[in-house]
Amino acid sequence: MPKALRSMVNRIASGLALVGAAAVVAMLLHVVVYVVMRHVAAAPVPATIEIVSYYYMVAIAFLPVAWAERRGDMITVEVFENLFAPAVRRWNGVLVSLICFLAYCTLTYTTWTVAMREFDTGSFVISLDVALPTWPGYFALPAGFGLAALVSLFHAVDAAAGGARGREAQDGAA
Repeated sequence: MPKALRSMVNRIASGLALVGAAAVVAMLLHVVVYVVMRHVAAAPVPATIEIVSYYYMVAIAFLPVAWAERRGDMITVEVFENLFAPAVRRWNGVLVSLICFLAYCTLTYTTWTVAMREFDTGSFVISLDVALPTWPGYFALPAGFGLAALVSLFHAVDAAAGGARGREAQDGAA
């Protein structure tokens, strides 16, 4: 895989993970302000539960998926892998990466169609007489899954070409 392409994907995945981390901090501050305003001024911040549910939690859960996939932090089961020859381990890594790619593509397509439906209808919730649009949060899912699909495809190409993932499988360090 070309170094520039790998670097670009790494930067985008890290950027989405950083947005997810920023959502954690924003959610923390938002909830603290809500609690203080509720107990001190008897005037809670409107729509806090909805903002946490439709924005912060979605960003925290789905934007860093590609970052975790890039780092190899997803769940793996390697019960029989050490019994295989190095070449079989390498091609097994290619196959698993391609299956992950197809799964992420399916998730991207499905969540994109849902996000577009919510966008087209302009979905929103009403909380304490405040209309809060919920459709923007739906786009975090296809963004996270789409980039994870790209990362999985790069892993497959890298392993097939004998790159870092392919060498790990051959050395038995995968």
